[in-house]
Amino acid sequence: MFSKAKDIQRAFSHIRIFTLLVVTASFGFCCFALYKSYQITQTAHSRVFVLADGKVLQAYASERKDNVAVEARDHVGNFHRFFFTLDPDEKAIQASVVKALYLADGSAKKQYDNLRESGFYTSLISGNISQKIVIDSVKIDTDVYPYYFRCIASQQIIRATSIVTRSLITEGYLRTVSRSDHNPHGFLIERWMTLENKDISSQVRGAGLSPIF
Repeated sequence: MFSKAKDIQRAFSHIRIFTLLVVTASFGFCCFALYKSYQITQTAHSRVFVLADGKVLQAYASERKDNVAVEARDHVGNFHRFFFTLDPDEKAIQASVVKALYLADGSAKKQYDNLRESGFYTSLISGNISQKIVIDSVKIDTDVYPYYFRCIASQQIIRATSIVTRSLITEGYLRTVSRSDHNPHGFLIERWMTLENKDISSQVRGAGLSPIF
């Protein structure tokens, strides 16, 4: 009788140990499943899908501080392209300049007003002159806020008979503002000024070309 009682007690002891192992393993599995679910959720949140030209492209979200220099250079480049790339069409000039002025403060508006009052835009239209800019480099100092920048570029003034190339160097500062459709990078150019804008070469158009009959 006592032997049977010991066997039953031993069986119950084994059952308790087995149950404890099962519960422990189940708890560990649940913790692991929760951790992996959290990781998957975080990864999903870091994915951004962009629709461009009918194609879905995947991008990854990141902290703004990781991309400040890249976004700042693109902002400065876009501003200069909008401000200086012009065609002899009043509406096209106005549309391009308006885009540029969304990216800068009153210092850019002041330069635009000076050019307009001096008849610069009128001479482009009346002379059928196009102006294009090529950004050579944009240097950004992100160690001190607002961020100082210097833009080095070259301009081409395209006339009916010649192409004049000019060097252009500007500088200014960038401060952060809210992002918008007109200002996707969320920067605003301040204290913008032109340090250099001078002719470096001139080329006669059509030189060396034979007429075609």
